Amino acid sequence: MASSMDNERFSIFSFNGKTRILHLSWFAFFLTFMVWFNHAPLMSSIRDTFQLSDQQVKILLILNIAMTIPARILIGMLVDQFGPKQVFSSLLFVCSWICFAFAFADSFEQLAVMRFLLGLVGAGFVIGIRMISEWFPTKEVGVAEGIYGGWGNFGSAAAAMALPSLALLYGGNDGWRYAIATTGCIILVYAFIYFFSVSDTPKGSTYFKPKKPGAMEVSSVGDFFFYLAMNIPLYLALATLNWKLGNLGLFDTTITLVVYGCLSIMFIYQSRLIYKVNRQIFKKAPPEYDRYKFKQVAILNFSYFVSFGSELAVVSMLPLFFIETFSIGQVQAGFLASGFAFMNLVARPLGGLISDRFSRKRTLLLLMIGLICGYIAMSQITSQWPILLAVAACMFCSFFVQSTEGAVFAVVPLIKRRLTGQIAGMTGAYGNVGGVTFLTVYSFVSAQEFFMIIAATTLFGLVSLLFLEEPKGSMAEVLPDGTVQMIDVH
Repeated sequence: MASSMDNERFSIFSFNGKTRILHLSWFAFFLTFMVWFNHAPLMSSIRDTFQLSDQQVKILLILNIAMTIPARILIGMLVDQFGPKQVFSSLLFVCSWICFAFAFADSFEQLAVMRFLLGLVGAGFVIGIRMISEWFPTKEVGVAEGIYGGWGNFGSAAAAMALPSLALLYGGNDGWRYAIATTGCIILVYAFIYFFSVSDTPKGSTYFKPKKPGAMEVSSVGDFFFYLAMNIPLYLALATLNWKLGNLGLFDTTITLVVYGCLSIMFIYQSRLIYKVNRQIFKKAPPEYDRYKFKQVAILNFSYFVSFGSELAVVSMLPLFFIETFSIGQVQAGFLASGFAFMNLVARPLGGLISDRFSRKRTLLLLMIGLICGYIAMSQITSQWPILLAVAACMFCSFFVQSTEGAVFAVVPLIKRRLTGQIAGMTGAYGNVGGVTFLTVYSFVSAQEFFMIIAATTLFGLVSLLFLEEPKGSMAEVLPDGTVQMIDVH
């Protein structure tokens, strides 16, 4: 991939060529995560300002992830069609104004609406996946995507560490507002920096676009129905969020039913778009060289469901788990639990690196076995454990969770170049679906049962990986003049 850059030496300390694009892109992703989670460390101040109830706080936390599920699908389509340079810059620009509106909201209703809309910024992850795949050769794409994902994810931890202190520096009851608004200013400025600093491909390379916009192309009638079925969990997750918001009192029965109706209409509309883009396959299959197997996408979706989905859920409940299990303070529990997210800096790039060096399928299998063992170990933690041993078990588990995430996105760019954004969008959305699913499960079971359920669910992911086909040979893409270009995926 990105053949013109294949001979360029990859040094993480460089700021030239493809490495420059990597640094500019992971920092853009870092900023999106900082803005996406800028409310979390300041929630106590927000609660005091608006005199929020516990239910209203929970509503804001749920709304923060709701939009991201459909947004990652939509952004994936846009990035394949218009390129990461335009889409990433536009996303940062638009979300900066939503961030300002949240920072200076004057009612809970405005807070809720803006928090819901800010879920859009969580889709930024998808854009860089396509950008990195354009600039890095196959032998380096796994570690490059891992660095992009791992260092970018650190934005949420950076927000947790920096924003409370920044709010204190601003001072007064509105310090939190100015701290959050500062993150909006940063992404507004960076929108222009990114636009004028990057290009979608190396010089002389072609940016392949989908033949038809609006939905992912598939290669067979069977894959068409498989694709339709894989969209159902995305809507079920949104329906679950709607149900939870109804239970928390944000929606009354009428509004809840209206939202269910809207979700049904959206699913029907999306299904029609999928048929419109793919109706030709009912008459004639595409040429053999232009086909791919949708099962590859589905398997990666489920792998990300159990890895990133479980990470989202565990990061949300782990501080409280430490408090209740070891009777420690909130600050100490937050510090100990933060190690689960900190592992992203090392584990995700390492997962991509191992995938680049060895079999991508075998790497995923071994890492997922480690993930299962990690959650089984966490399920055994009790108040009788030394607290350092409990933290070690969490770090062990976190390593395999995030290494698996890195290995998943080492495979995503190798399925079909022109669909990379859409494949990344769907896989990323399944990570959010996993977060919704596991958090819903957690509301009904104990922490120990919660960890065991994740481990049991991952067993299904492990079995599905047996059907993953190792990317090999090359993929075909059609140039604008109709000629076919073969792209190496070794």
